[in-house]
Amino acid sequence: MSSSSSHRRTSHTTKRRVAGVALVGVTALLAAAVQSGAASAAPEQAPRPGGVRAGAVAVKLTASQRAELIRDADSAKAATARDLGLGSDESLVARDVIKDQDGTVHTRYERTYKGLPVLGGDLVVEASKSGKTEHVYKATRAALKVATLTPSVAASAAEKQAVSAAKAAGSKSTEADRAPRKVIWAASGKPVLAYETVVGGLQDDGTPNQLHVITDAATGKKLFSWQGVKTGIGNTQYSGQVSLTTTQSGSTYTLNDGARGGHKTYNLNHGTSGTGTLFSQSSDTWGNGTTSNSATAGADAHYGAAETWDFYKNTFGRSGIKNNGVGAYSRVHYGNSYVNAFWDDSCFCMTYGDGSGNADPLTSLDVAGHEMSHGVTSNTAGLNYSGESGGLNEATSDIFGTGVEFYANNSSDVGDYLIGEKIDINGDGSPLRYMDKPSKDGGSKDSWYSGVGNVDVHYSSGVANHFFYLLSEGSGAKVINGVSYNSPTSDGLPVTGIGRDKALQIWYRALTTKFTSTTNYAAARTGTLAAAGELYGTSSAEYTAVANAWAAVNVGSRPGGGGGGGTSFENTTDVSIPDNGPAVTSSITVSGRSGNAPSNLAVSVDIVHTWRGDLVIDLVAPDGSTYRLKNFSSSDSADNVNTTYTVNASSEVANGTWKLKVQDQARYDTGYINSWKLTFP
Repeated sequence: MSSSSSHRRTSHTTKRRVAGVALVGVTALLAAAVQSGAASAAPEQAPRPGGVRAGAVAVKLTASQRAELIRDADSAKAATARDLGLGSDESLVARDVIKDQDGTVHTRYERTYKGLPVLGGDLVVEASKSGKTEHVYKATRAALKVATLTPSVAASAAEKQAVSAAKAAGSKSTEADRAPRKVIWAASGKPVLAYETVVGGLQDDGTPNQLHVITDAATGKKLFSWQGVKTGIGNTQYSGQVSLTTTQSGSTYTLNDGARGGHKTYNLNHGTSGTGTLFSQSSDTWGNGTTSNSATAGADAHYGAAETWDFYKNTFGRSGIKNNGVGAYSRVHYGNSYVNAFWDDSCFCMTYGDGSGNADPLTSLDVAGHEMSHGVTSNTAGLNYSGESGGLNEATSDIFGTGVEFYANNSSDVGDYLIGEKIDINGDGSPLRYMDKPSKDGGSKDSWYSGVGNVDVHYSSGVANHFFYLLSEGSGAKVINGVSYNSPTSDGLPVTGIGRDKALQIWYRALTTKFTSTTNYAAARTGTLAAAGELYGTSSAEYTAVANAWAAVNVGSRPGGGGGGGTSFENTTDVSIPDNGPAVTSSITVSGRSGNAPSNLAVSVDIVHTWRGDLVIDLVAPDGSTYRLKNFSSSDSADNVNTTYTVNASSEVANGTWKLKVQDQARYDTGYINSWKLTFP
């Protein structure tokens, strides 16, 4: 989270970023060696929301069961790599495993190349109960091969560049946390040998700095950067009198929640490093509701962490941030007048400032939900905190933070779709962010456009926040818990919501089993549709609602071509587009039509590509006539093509085989046809 009072801005690389995950078709393409791995005891079933298809919900694994599944995946990783068609120099490392009630196993892997970590090489393999691979979700489809592992640029030069980049962004006390490490950078198109440098110190607002800078080891060029510390601003309204789980030892009580993985809350006492001091006292009554007692902030943070733990456990069956039953910890009273809060992977902890003048600790319920959710994202999809994936990262925390607020059902802070509504950061009583119409905050984006990945991640998150609101509640004017909303759509067509509970289930399943580090908005649509299909069926109202909600924020098209009328024919099989190579085609056979095609034939194109200006796109009619949809443009550096074109095809016979023809006419960037559709009004 962020606010207009903070001068921090997340660094972005605007050119040549990877576009998103790739999906294989619905038909199984590969035979996997990944086995489901029988556990020593029957796993406990996770909560099953109403209407979810039997078997489509993850079971609640014990720590030992989860560890056993990961060991099984690791023991079979060499065979899995061969079956996935990976090169002999590539290896897999199992990072996470989720098992569904029907026996499906979702294994998340990192990759190495000749022993070097591959950043942007992560993938998820979905295997059936029999062990057969059904789907593979990849952060990149590029072949993993580099000419040499010997850098032309010294590590010291990469470190100097990284430190300079951090200083230019306002960092203080800046130095590299460790020597640059050699990696394979695969998240921006063609894989290259690179250095990763992590720069420490402090950001311009006092937030700890963990700026990751990727430097090309052959040219010394900066390729990418992202911030490792995820920041946030919460509301300063406390949650009233609540119950806390603490630990008693003799006559001393501590803020140690043994019921939730041993989550502890510490007092930094205005320090900026270390753990601080565990809150400890002789009474089990904490704080007095004001800042005159330092334990008040501790009580709020401790309560927020407990509610967030319970939300994930009782909504998704997730046991803690890492799903291993281990609690994180909280630190309050960070710095002096620090107006922010943040999640830090390196300490596996949440940290809260005391606000302007140390008068309003940022320890509210929605802050805890937001910050802990950054940890969940880090330990699942690992969405890069930059570009469109960074916007999805921030939106995920807003989405689940909102879920926590509704789940807690606290009368002092009722559930709503407003972010930071209690803090009055703007001085006029307005919230920090609005999910029903994100642009109301003056910076967030209501809908997707080609440059949305170039804005701050807290503002590009508006696209997904808006999608989630529409999916939950629908468009138009309404009042929820006393708050008035009026959500628009980019195409002017209405959306009918399916309820927040179902929307949360769809987002969580997509995050944990479909998204990867490089997922962008087009791929998020694909992933959430897949999740909705698994949970509720591809012919369900929920599946249709997901497509409609994404179309309403300008990501993809509506089923049936917009207004619900007409007939659509679609091809969802991936077709790789060679870099600066020959044209490729994807075919759709139209049948059952009479006469000629219409003068307003809708051609919806979804292409994942890291520099769409390289592409020339044509529609080829059954008789071979060609209709140009998109020309080459050397100045169009944005990712992806996600557009519906209107073609006057009235001179063509409707029935027959139509083709989408795509050619990449410049070097360095890669992509694939994700899907395309013909709609006859």
